[in-house]
Amino acid sequence: MNITKIYTIIACFLVTSFMHAQQAPASKQQKAIAIVGATAHIGNGNVIENSVIIFENGKIQTVADGSTIRIDRTKNEIIDAQGKHVYPGFIAPNSTLGLVEIDAVRATIDSDEVGQMNPNIRSIIAYNAESKIVESMRPNGVLMGQITPQGGRISGTSSIVQFDAWNWEDATVKADDAIHVNWPNPYSRGRWWLGEPNVLKPNENYSDQVTELSDFFGASKAYLAGDKNEKNILYEGMSGIFNGSQKLFVHVSNEKGIRDAVEFTKKHQLKMVIVGGYDAYKVGALLKQNNIPVILNGVHSRPNSDDDDYDLPYKAAKLLVDQGVLVGLQSESRNERINTRNIPFYAGTCVAYGLDKEEALKLLTSNTAKILGIDDFCGTLEVGKDATLFISEGDALDMRTNILTRVFVQGRDISLETHQTELAKRYSDKYKNE
Repeated sequence: MNITKIYTIIACFLVTSFMHAQQAPASKQQKAIAIVGATAHIGNGNVIENSVIIFENGKIQTVADGSTIRIDRTKNEIIDAQGKHVYPGFIAPNSTLGLVEIDAVRATIDSDEVGQMNPNIRSIIAYNAESKIVESMRPNGVLMGQITPQGGRISGTSSIVQFDAWNWEDATVKADDAIHVNWPNPYSRGRWWLGEPNVLKPNENYSDQVTELSDFFGASKAYLAGDKNEKNILYEGMSGIFNGSQKLFVHVSNEKGIRDAVEFTKKHQLKMVIVGGYDAYKVGALLKQNNIPVILNGVHSRPNSDDDDYDLPYKAAKLLVDQGVLVGLQSESRNERINTRNIPFYAGTCVAYGLDKEEALKLLTSNTAKILGIDDFCGTLEVGKDATLFISEGDALDMRTNILTRVFVQGRDISLETHQTELAKRYSDKYKNE
């Protein structure tokens, strides 16, 4: 078989793989909509049992107790949600959704760049709004996400999108919100393939790696304060974190790394967020004192150490919340994109291990919105904010009752059909007829 035929077969395979495109984005809201009778979970800890929520032109106009107001039924489309629950759309931070479609097909992977220092890289321009993986988030109430690059010491900038769009420009709700740094690991494991014991040991290069990072920050600051006669796009990519328009998301999990990262950001006077934060509960007071939030990773995972409590990942959120730290939840891993749809159930696990249910809801809504700097227009069901919300048959943090009936993104009534629901119907019909 010649090379031309091989390329033709590959091209046909890719075309076939993408034939089931994402549902077309919903049309703009045409009429005021009133959701009546539902239990409204506001997202800030408050609950209204018999609620009325009215939104028009994509913005929430009214949030009230149904027994205290009257509705003009001639001017509003009425959705009777008696016995159901309404929630603000869930937000998925630190995700590679839309940057990778098929792990085995290199042409669909655009999550990282070569090189170690890439602050100028913008993940948003690679975001695929028509991703079938992105589409599959919506039936579980995950309606927004922070699209984050990977790789290197400085990965680049993330941006925040909503999951109902034609392209990345339409999807973007906040561009270039943060720069992401992968903090050096103070420890390393022995290389078992060379016969070394597979145990943790001090990373001999740790100090040099931290110094290299600090030098880059110092050089960037000096360049931005100078005359810039010779253009340096790497240093210019750092301007946002120095002028305060961007936050620095530091991906670090161990206690020493967290402490060192906090001192590093204090030295450079930066707004910091800890991502991962496995040992963050050990330094909760330090994080609280410096107003540093944490985006926790790995709720559904095993402990890292034999000395850790068996249920540490399940209760880590409560340990931090009890110390006054602002906490959000991410998926198990940026590489496990499809699991992002399960973040409501990660929050549900936090409830099972001691966290108040409405407090757990904040991990996906108002807390994450605050961490990402978008709480002025989303994250809660409040007047003036985007009508990005959904109605569920039951508790949205419980996989048994998270059954969505209606979903709205910025007031648009979006479809809950996905490639997976199409397949489910297809094969249900097949075996039903046999």
